[in-house]
Amino acid sequence: MGKRFRMRLDINKNELKVSMDGVTVQLLPKEFALFQFLYRNRGHYFTREQLLDQVWPLEYPVERTVDDHIYRLRKKLALFSGVEIKTVRGSGYGLAPRDSEEYFPTSQDIEVHDSMHDILRKYHLYGQGRSMMVLAREQDTLGYKLDSFYSSYVHFVQGDLQWLLQTDNVPLQERFYWALLFYMFSGDPKDKLVICEQVLEKKLLSPVQHREMEILNILDLYALAGMPEKALERLKLSYHVLTDPEYENFIPQTKITELFVHLVAGSEERMLQSMADEIEGKILPAKPFLRENGNYKIVKGLWRLRQEAWYDAENLLDEGLQVLENSGFVPMYLYALYRINHFCELFPPKERIREKYANLYDDELERLGLNKLIPQMNALIQKGLNRL
Repeated sequence: MGKRFRMRLDINKNELKVSMDGVTVQLLPKEFALFQFLYRNRGHYFTREQLLDQVWPLEYPVERTVDDHIYRLRKKLALFSGVEIKTVRGSGYGLAPRDSEEYFPTSQDIEVHDSMHDILRKYHLYGQGRSMMVLAREQDTLGYKLDSFYSSYVHFVQGDLQWLLQTDNVPLQERFYWALLFYMFSGDPKDKLVICEQVLEKKLLSPVQHREMEILNILDLYALAGMPEKALERLKLSYHVLTDPEYENFIPQTKITELFVHLVAGSEERMLQSMADEIEGKILPAKPFLRENGNYKIVKGLWRLRQEAWYDAENLLDEGLQVLENSGFVPMYLYALYRINHFCELFPPKERIREKYANLYDDELERLGLNKLIPQMNALIQKGLNRL
């Protein structure tokens, strides 16, 4: 049998999700039922027959059904560093802690801690979200602990909206900005622009977040809300700030956003081409960040849409989306689809193309559960506006 033990698990019954140390896994209904039973009886072991009786009552599955579900559940739980489904000969299956991770001596070594966070920051800089998640979920095995910033940020990276909206473990001020960015990527840009301007006016964000919002994130909203001239005016502030070496890594995305704003503003082809040449020939080779490469392909694809070069446009948009999906930065993938769809409202392409990316955007909203969470999202944003 065994004894019970404590786990750092966050279980969402409504969404069939389980989270641990910044990592969330999505389960199917029967996988969740099996997990829930094993979790309630953690430290104990059950035979196939016992599991069939408990998880599949009044059904007639074969013993292989248990093995298949155990295999899939075990594979998903492998993302967690502190727990696993173990098999004990003669006793069966049970949920148990992994052996000894929390006792690695390196967990007390400051040099190891600093080195791991330096690597994490590099992955962050280069836009390698999947690499970040590997480090996050293996922190016990590697013998270090995420700091408070990355403990929250990994939820943003993987699109864990439920956690951002509902957790009580992190103060609202620390997760407000991440939730706000998701809020920006849905609905009418004009409505979102009003909220973002209020956030800036009230100075609700940390200094770094405030600066990022005012010199970069709000530019797209101005453009998509039909006010590209305001974005162009704001870019003067952006480039003034970018003279500070501390913000040099903002240059690629700012240049790409500037190209997008000029595209929406209807600037001449010669100007657009000059900007594109600088981005391709100078900016991206010097700073080959994954997110920026994906975003540039998106903007270039939108440029081809404006030129009615449908085949090239679609290829570039698909390539950009693939790069962003491969990066593992869920918000950037959603943001690209938001950008595409609202650009298509301003400059309608062929109906087939418009419908294709509208469907992709709707699918992503559904996958993230954003549509269902809009009331909670609105409530959190209003709470932040009133209390922070």
